[in-house]
Amino acid sequence: MKANRSDRPVIRPLPVMDRARQVTDALADYVEEARLKAGDRLPAERELMTALAVGRSTIREAIRHFQALGVIETRKGSGTYLLKPVSRATIHMPLSFDTAHDVLLQTLEVRRGIECEAGMVAARRRTSTDLVIIEEKLNAMERVHLEKGTSGPEDLAFHLAVYDAAHNPLFRQLLEQMRETFERFWAHPFDRQDFARRSFPFHRTLFNAIAAGDPETARTETLKILAIVEEDIKEMSK
Repeated sequence: MKANRSDRPVIRPLPVMDRARQVTDALADYVEEARLKAGDRLPAERELMTALAVGRSTIREAIRHFQALGVIETRKGSGTYLLKPVSRATIHMPLSFDTAHDVLLQTLEVRRGIECEAGMVAARRRTSTDLVIIEEKLNAMERVHLEKGTSGPEDLAFHLAVYDAAHNPLFRQLLEQMRETFERFWAHPFDRQDFARRSFPFHRTLFNAIAAGDPETARTETLKILAIVEEDIKEMSK
């Protein structure tokens, strides 16, 4: 007997992409490709509408996004001007900073509270499977670190495993986004191979605290790691 067509699941149309987000990305690409500097004028509203084939409200929404980030200003009767250079990689996080190390330090302030909480929750909720995964990532990090003196990607993998052990997807989503800022420096942070190297031993003690189900010690060890990162950012930015 043939199945009734009305019983079949419905394949629904895909949602229309966020047009304002597309305009924001396009503007960021334009600024980067045109190598615009602070003080340079952006194309007029009508010119953007024609070039991007979108309405005035979409253009204005994208402009408001840039204004909220503090990277452009609109001068009545004159036009819209760039206050700080932008790129697609940076427009979706706060940009009102003067230097790269300002970005890192202010991101670190926010990250500290969330990352400490993630470690504490992981110590309470981790499963035996979580511990196996975290230790595998830690062993890989330690191996690469001892061979090369640095282990950026492996360090990230270790911390992501800790976030996953908290069994709250928001920890990974939030912290992964904030850590993207730091990842840009990880190949050779500040052109220094030894960036945050002193934090290396505390990753093992953090794992031990999580394995022991000790939230307070997990918090303490996380703070030690982040304190060294902060110290090195300040030192290398002098």
